[in-house]
Amino acid sequence: MLAYMRQWHDLRGHLSRRVGSRDLAEEALQETWLRLAGMGQARAEVRDCHAFLLRIAGNIAIDLLRRERRHVARQISNEAVLREIADAAPSPEAYALHRDELRVLVAALAELAPKPRAALLLSRCDGRTHAEVAAHLKVSESMVAKYLVQALRHCRDRLRALG
Repeated sequence: MLAYMRQWHDLRGHLSRRVGSRDLAEEALQETWLRLAGMGQARAEVRDCHAFLLRIAGNIAIDLLRRERRHVARQISNEAVLREIADAAPSPEAYALHRDELRVLVAALAELAPKPRAALLLSRCDGRTHAEVAAHLKVSESMVAKYLVQALRHCRDRLRALG
């Protein structure tokens, strides 16, 4: 026990470096003290007290570090809990905003000439290629590209006006 008391500071520094935490090192030192106290006469047979203390304290520190890592790995963060219980439905404010945007978009589509509107709906809603839209509208693919630019700009401008 006397060797423990003399080497306490050195042991704490060694363990702190080894496990990366002064608190964990001090906890390991307390466990080491308890283990030494429980050994009774068995420690009289130890030839190198310093090496013996380092071994015991190091093993205890590593066990504590492993236990702490397992504990941290099993913990669920507050953010994870909030994600699990969070409602995926949009908030009333988001719902109202999206409804307003949809209303403006429908009005903007109604303001478009028939061919640009059809080109946009066929391309974006139906997923048709420019060639398919061109065949459907009986225009060239370059005209489809112009219709799409015209329609998208018009919708974008109306949505920007909404704010």
